[in-house]
Amino acid sequence: MKNSKISVIVPIYNVENYLNNCIDSIINQTYSNLEIILVDDESTDNSGKIADEYIKKDNRIKVIHKKNGGLSDTRNAGIEIATGDYLMFIDSDDFFPINACEVLVNKIEEKQADYVIGNYINTQENGKLWEKPIFNTEKYKEFELSIKDYKDSFYIMNSSACNKIFKASFIKELNLKFEVGLPAEDAIFTTYCFIKANKVVYIPEIIYCYRQRNAGTSISMNCTEKYFNGINNAYKIIYNNFKENDEIGFYRFFYAKSMTYMLYKFIDSKFINDEQKIDILSQMRWFYKLSKELNVPACQESLSLIIDKIINGDYKDVIDICKVIAEVRTFMPQDIKETMSKPQADMYLKMME
Repeated sequence: MKNSKISVIVPIYNVENYLNNCIDSIINQTYSNLEIILVDDESTDNSGKIADEYIKKDNRIKVIHKKNGGLSDTRNAGIEIATGDYLMFIDSDDFFPINACEVLVNKIEEKQADYVIGNYINTQENGKLWEKPIFNTEKYKEFELSIKDYKDSFYIMNSSACNKIFKASFIKELNLKFEVGLPAEDAIFTTYCFIKANKVVYIPEIIYCYRQRNAGTSISMNCTEKYFNGINNAYKIIYNNFKENDEIGFYRFFYAKSMTYMLYKFIDSKFINDEQKIDILSQMRWFYKLSKELNVPACQESLSLIIDKIINGDYKDVIDICKVIAEVRTFMPQDIKETMSKPQADMYLKMME
């Protein structure tokens, strides 16, 4: 294998408690030919100072301090100055296993892929690994993904940009950047990559550790009206990308997963009142109507009832049902709630028979 350079882009914003762990996991990689780009998005804590200290420790590190612009803008700033043959992304509160870069670069060069997807694992806030990785290592062995494969590929093609390595020339040829100002920026980016890629490979090795901060509290609870309005616009972009590239067949499965995930985000949210909920449901009605237009039923009976009522405009009924489900979910362990929000691929296949 040639000694190709990997540019690792690290967006940073107010993560002083986790940043050392993240950067150390990069500089201690078994693969050494790295360009480590730390992009400080105008942090108000000590994150920027911590990043600057690492310049003295490792000459592979570059630091950018920029005006606050959000995650997408920060990643884009890193892409603009990256000089590597390959691109990797890591969020600054997460960390890599020690051989992540080596495993990924060896595989992308062996397979001559546009990008490679690796397995990943959640951790507790203190960094302790969960018992099992996200993708079942017995069920999902190494394979080449296909946009015509609605069983394994659609499930493995997760939205995160962080458990992947991309050929830099592939990203530059697409002139691809992260959508600024919207949530689901990863989903927009990675689904477009998948639509346009000639070759994508999955490997079962764990190459990323995703820290679950504030363990025991659903991240969905932090979703505001602004978030849902943003996700609505993001989902329109994703839908149009699939539609314009004549890949609605695959989109149906992506939609099924997104529909389930988004409904539970809505159910769990504690930061929107009933009036805001009605407005959100009204704005996203087009999205839930796709359930009928694309013949994609919900994979859980309770969600089917909610979707029917959204389509019919019975928003107050929807809110009442969601409150009951939300109350029940407060008594569930975190892993059970995750499973409900992200069902296994078999559930989607069964419902579309």
